[in-house]
Amino acid sequence: MRFMLLVIALILCVTGVTNPGATSAAEKSYYSPIINVDAENSRILISTLGAVFWVEVPEEARPHIEKLPQSGLVDIVVETREGQPPMLKTWKVKSGESTCLHFDGKTCK
Repeated sequence: MRFMLLVIALILCVTGVTNPGATSAAEKSYYSPIINVDAENSRILISTLGAVFWVEVPEEARPHIEKLPQSGLVDIVVETREGQPPMLKTWKVKSGESTCLHFDGKTCK
């Protein structure tokens, strides 16, 4: 009986059932054109592998998102969130003109 409980506890820990929030966020990187910048709603629209989706912009990046070049290519890192759009972490403008070529999560360079 003890052995069975130990096996069940181990399975629950490994699958994340005992702490489901610990595995819900992950970082992803996308190389994408900027389709639209919606400064009013603090989000940008990007495209990758045939999918088009919004990326939410954190408070620190909001003053800088209008500096992103429309149709410019960016290398963008996001944090995925279950049931919500991904959240922007960083960007590097690869093509297009911008006064903010690199956003590191806190400042623009």
